[in-house]
Amino acid sequence: MNITVVGLGKIGLPLAVQFARSGHMVIGTDIDETVVDLVNAGKEPFPGEAHLADYLPRVVSEGLLLAQTDTADAVSKSEVVVVVVPLFVDKQARPDFRWMDAATSDVARGLRREQATLVIYETTLPVGTTRNRWKPRLEQESGLTEGRDFHLVFSPERVLTGRVFEDLRRYPKLLGGLSREGAQRAQGFYEQVLQFEDRRDLERRNGVWDLGSAEAAEMAKLAETTYRDVNIALANQFGVFAANNGIDVYQVIEASNSQPFSHIHRPGIAVGGHCIPIYPRLYLWNDPDATIVRAAREMNEKMPKYSVGLAVAAAGGSLEGRRAVVLGAAYRGGVKETAFSGVFATVDALSEAGAKVSVHDPLYTDDELRAFGWDPHTLGEPVDVAMLQADHDSYRELDTADLPGVSVIVDGRRILNPTNFGGASFLVVGSASEGVDD
Repeated sequence: MNITVVGLGKIGLPLAVQFARSGHMVIGTDIDETVVDLVNAGKEPFPGEAHLADYLPRVVSEGLLLAQTDTADAVSKSEVVVVVVPLFVDKQARPDFRWMDAATSDVARGLRREQATLVIYETTLPVGTTRNRWKPRLEQESGLTEGRDFHLVFSPERVLTGRVFEDLRRYPKLLGGLSREGAQRAQGFYEQVLQFEDRRDLERRNGVWDLGSAEAAEMAKLAETTYRDVNIALANQFGVFAANNGIDVYQVIEASNSQPFSHIHRPGIAVGGHCIPIYPRLYLWNDPDATIVRAAREMNEKMPKYSVGLAVAAAGGSLEGRRAVVLGAAYRGGVKETAFSGVFATVDALSEAGAKVSVHDPLYTDDELRAFGWDPHTLGEPVDVAMLQADHDSYRELDTADLPGVSVIVDGRRILNPTNFGGASFLVVGSASEGVDD
């Protein structure tokens, strides 16, 4: 097959490489000329994706992957088009479709009646977007009819950056079409370009699952992510109560989860990334009466300020003039990405409390941290307060030599060893405060 992948970001590029590794000719398109040039040179434009540095140059050198900026031209040569363009949101997580609208217009200009192109959107969307936004836009701007001249399907990406190739094998590929023929073609397409692991824990065979409609596929992605947000919020609620009552919530969660019907997640300082903070809001955009979802999102958004409040209390009620470092700019360990990271709210809360704030992250240079408006911190410099925000592996063995003078530590991810900080007040988000003696 000839395949176009629209959007060569942290999901789109690994997808394009996966399709090419399955033996198909792929054109990847992106509006960023630097990304296009790097891909054509066989160089990954972003670090951290497992196996991409090995797979990308191979498929490029074999002539199976080519990148360009002209999406309409690529679409005109392709039987299948997969759109993985970001859906941006505002501060209230209301969808901003401008980039996706522009990409859709480019796709429409490239559609050809004689090819009966299969168009698949993988970007997570509010329910109804495929049918009510993309179909009329594609039809109007191409002059073609969906279900006859081209076919439209939604199939959500379900992978995490850093392990895309692994997740593509492990998780069923969900899809829903606007027509039966479109869904059947999409199923056949994914069965050719993806390879699945055997999953004996699933009631159905791992592979491509047709959910019967685009709306069901759209909702499935929102539901699985919203579940995680609600579950984390519940864990955070338990954690706040447990800490106020001298209970170790992690012991409680371990005990509760020993019963097979309990799957409580872990509390923490923040919920970040492109998915969990956003997709519940996209669900709320369709279902504004979902009070449980709204309350969970509000709970999780409070956690950075709550965590700083723990530090304020441990410091005697004030951080005025204290040197405070936030450990971790990334939204999760091992991933160089700050999308909706808890670092922003944590820095703001520390500043509001009067602290002199700096930020450290092993994945970012000092200049990159300064570009966010933060003072970079170097481990080994004196500090009064430390807030661990991201669970980078390199943080697990931190001790007083890395944070000389520290008197208050708030471990927002429960990865530090409290015995490494003798004499400091050591707190874990979700547990009662603990002073560690020499």
